[in-house]
Amino acid sequence: MKLFGDIYSGRKVLITGHTGFKGSWLALWLKELGAIVSGVSLSPVFNKSHWDLLQLNLNDHRQDIRDFEALQKIFHEVKPEIVFHLAAQPLVRNSYLQPLETWSTNIMGMANVLEACRQTGSVQAIVAITSDKCYENCEWPWGYRENDRLGGHDPYSASKAGAELLASSYRKAFFNLNSYPLLATARSGNVIGGGDWSEDRLLPDLMRSIIKSESLEIRFPQATRPWQHVLESLSGYLLIGQKLLIGDKISAEAWNFGPETEGNKTVSELLTKLNKQWTLVNWHINSKNLYHEASLLYIDSSKARSKLGWQPVWNFETAVEKTVNWYRAWIEKDEIISRLQLFEYIEKASRAKIDWTNH
Repeated sequence: MKLFGDIYSGRKVLITGHTGFKGSWLALWLKELGAIVSGVSLSPVFNKSHWDLLQLNLNDHRQDIRDFEALQKIFHEVKPEIVFHLAAQPLVRNSYLQPLETWSTNIMGMANVLEACRQTGSVQAIVAITSDKCYENCEWPWGYRENDRLGGHDPYSASKAGAELLASSYRKAFFNLNSYPLLATARSGNVIGGGDWSEDRLLPDLMRSIIKSESLEIRFPQATRPWQHVLESLSGYLLIGQKLLIGDKISAEAWNFGPETEGNKTVSELLTKLNKQWTLVNWHINSKNLYHEASLLYIDSSKARSKLGWQPVWNFETAVEKTVNWYRAWIEKDEIISRLQLFEYIEKASRAKIDWTNH
């Protein structure tokens, strides 16, 4: 699979958070690209996680990234050429319940990863994943761009803004010499796709309600989010990684990877589309909510489109269809179709002659 200039074939790649939703899909793709993949992460919280179901053969380290000495030993053992940092406390509502864990993981955990990279001579490139929620949300009807103000109301969003500032500091203070790695950060939209079982996320909660034959309680039916399939954001991360590995210093900055404007839909619109795909989808509205959540969020990916040649492959309808197909295959037939869907995604991108397919 000679994609992304065949840059990952035979490369030593380290993924933090490889047992998570995004991390497991990224590990799958990198293995298919011929990379020598290692991972450092906590064990999955949920039984039959996507990571467990994939049964990938890689160098698997179970370690909390907040322990710097242990993390440093792993880096020195693996000697990665590129690091994809995805490990995080990723949930808004959980950040209200466990703010110290959120801050320590998302700030000090990232600091430890960057410092381990700094002290490991083999590292040439770092792609650190933050969030589209790192922006100071003013409820604007237009998209946030990479140079807009950072901020956050809840601990999760604020910690991701802090992670961006941390990355910027490391880039300016340490990674500004030819002997140090290139560092980019990536902010993607609300990803959906098969294999996500995180609590307090719409699709995983909905799938659990289907398994239990229950109706799902919805808090904010009119909240608008930039929905996209998980493979869309990962194609952006891999494309950035390619640019950094070939020494493109201009790419060592912040990047948005979000859907086209048509992908910005309300929760209600998403649920309606899901119900058309699978009639077992059932929900009810409860407007009582203890925590603040943004009602409108949209990121502008014009920079990635114009400077990287990145563009989405699957539109909103296709992303929903593929997500439903994955869960139905697993729930109804006990089948794992992640590889099949990855190949479908690549085939569609190839037909569209998107840059990273090497057309």
